Amino acid sequence: MLLSKTRKEGPKDEVSKNANLLIRAGYISKEMAGVYSYLPLGLCVMKKIEEIIREEMNQIGGIEMKTSIMQSKEVWEKSNRWDDSVVDNWFKTKLKNGGEVGLSFTNEEAYASILKQYISSYKDLPVYPYDFKSIFRNEARSKSGILRGREFFWKALYSFSKSESEHNEFYEKTKIAYKNIFNRVGIGDLTHMTFASGGSFSKFSHEFQAITSAGEDIIYLDEKSGIAVNKEVYTDEILKSLNLEKDKLVEKKAIEVGNIFSLGTRFSEPFDLKYKNEKGEEKLVIMGSYGIGLGRLMGTVVEILSDEKGIIWPVSIAPYNVHIVEIASNDLKVKETAEKLYVMFSKNGIDVMYDDRDARAGEKFNDSDLIGIPVRIVVSEKGLEKGEFEVKLRKDGKVLNLKESEILDFVKEYK
Repeated sequence: MLLSKTRKEGPKDEVSKNANLLIRAGYISKEMAGVYSYLPLGLCVMKKIEEIIREEMNQIGGIEMKTSIMQSKEVWEKSNRWDDSVVDNWFKTKLKNGGEVGLSFTNEEAYASILKQYISSYKDLPVYPYDFKSIFRNEARSKSGILRGREFFWKALYSFSKSESEHNEFYEKTKIAYKNIFNRVGIGDLTHMTFASGGSFSKFSHEFQAITSAGEDIIYLDEKSGIAVNKEVYTDEILKSLNLEKDKLVEKKAIEVGNIFSLGTRFSEPFDLKYKNEKGEEKLVIMGSYGIGLGRLMGTVVEILSDEKGIIWPVSIAPYNVHIVEIASNDLKVKETAEKLYVMFSKNGIDVMYDDRDARAGEKFNDSDLIGIPVRIVVSEKGLEKGEFEVKLRKDGKVLNLKESEILDFVKEYK
């Protein structure tokens, strides 16, 4: 039994497509502007996204850990990022026994402070810790649904390397891992690595921008190569350095779904994070930062993969692979057959939702389209008389009529 129910309309104060659809379909609940709770369906999607990211991070040598949400004032004063005049989106609170703590808005200082305890020799490097955690940012405006929240869930990996060359080698691996992630969640063909400002750390950072009319960023895309530049670095000098021709670039709106940065020694220096090389010389550790907001990625998928009827989840992150819809009937065989299918799919490791509500067929079909599960199987008296099931694919609306002996193999192979 699902905790949530579908709704015909979203909240009147919710202007974003992603949040409207997710609320109406029963994936999330809006607590306040920029703050959402993930209901059972939403949590299923989030966990599948998390597992895809985890697999790709582990593949390139990432080591998962868990850092604290509460952050020490003394740690952040070392990098001069505790001061509100430097970082203006902290959530801070006072402890009852005195002192102040902040709620994580990013993680560079936290990791540098922790790794200081464990890095002393070149033998300790390189190392690539990462975690999934809640992040808090006191945004002045939050109107993009789960694309930009005051509280959100993210993955952040930080690289600690002995040299620029060692750092660059890993940096290139993360580009491939990120491309794999976006391919696996269904938006790879619309997501482009985008050159952006590297700030004081390097010439460039790299964003992964997904093309959509709901985008908050403007990028300029070379459609032939798939390379793009953010508007912030769209200058003749930069284009020349990247061998891009201005007249071949197309302006697009896009959502940033991931980013990677070279940090150099910006955060190792204030923490005196050093190692001794083979000659016994002390050297500063070279750092990098690699982030993905899971809710932001989920919201972007909804913005891109949806239609007038609702969400269209790719199989890889759908809360369920199959949606069994039982059409009410006086014939007990209909219910028995639907339950038999449910058990068969469950035993074969296929996530399945079963709608046995006493509701009209049209209502059930509308809810099914809104929720967006990839494969819908209708069990009805009329179908059983023919010895078949109506199978509808949410992605393209294609309808098939399959026999019971065909249906398991079809679902197993469907992508």
